[in-house]
Amino acid sequence: MRIVSGKYRGRRLQPPVNLPVRPTTDFAKEGLFNVLNNLVDFSSLNVLDLFTGTGSIAFEFVSRGVEKVMAIDANHRCIDFIKKTAETFGAGNLKPVKTNVYVFLRHTTGKFDLIFADPPYEMEGISELPDLILSSALLSSDGLFILEHAAHHKFETHPCFDQRRVYGSVNFSFFKNKT
Repeated sequence: MRIVSGKYRGRRLQPPVNLPVRPTTDFAKEGLFNVLNNLVDFSSLNVLDLFTGTGSIAFEFVSRGVEKVMAIDANHRCIDFIKKTAETFGAGNLKPVKTNVYVFLRHTTGKFDLIFADPPYEMEGISELPDLILSSALLSSDGLFILEHAAHHKFETHPCFDQRRVYGSVNFSFFKNKT
């Protein structure tokens, strides 16, 4: 796993082999960020990365100069890895938080310009995530929610759906806040 672009470009993330994660492929991550290059100004973003796992997406945002990234995961080994790596990189604008994503969503009062979620593909409740995120006060009025998911999940009929991008077996559905 490598960081695709920005100030940490080419640096490798080397998580322990025993992490219970399915990292986004470099190919899919590069495609996602190519799309985002045309949609957002990274320097002004406040980002929330849900189900962060290895933190690969969070580190990509940090590398591209975002203002702040909060990375949420329930696994303490994932959070420990992200903390150590952020310290090694000198990434003070990355805040890893060990908690259950759903507990965090119910209790946080933060506001984010972009929310990215990469839940386990077969996790129950994936189809409810767009409504949960978009009906909360977490996403700024012109915010963007991106959900990584398996191909069998379809979101095109959702009222806030914007676009879908497919990179191999990785699907990204983009939702724009309509409020």
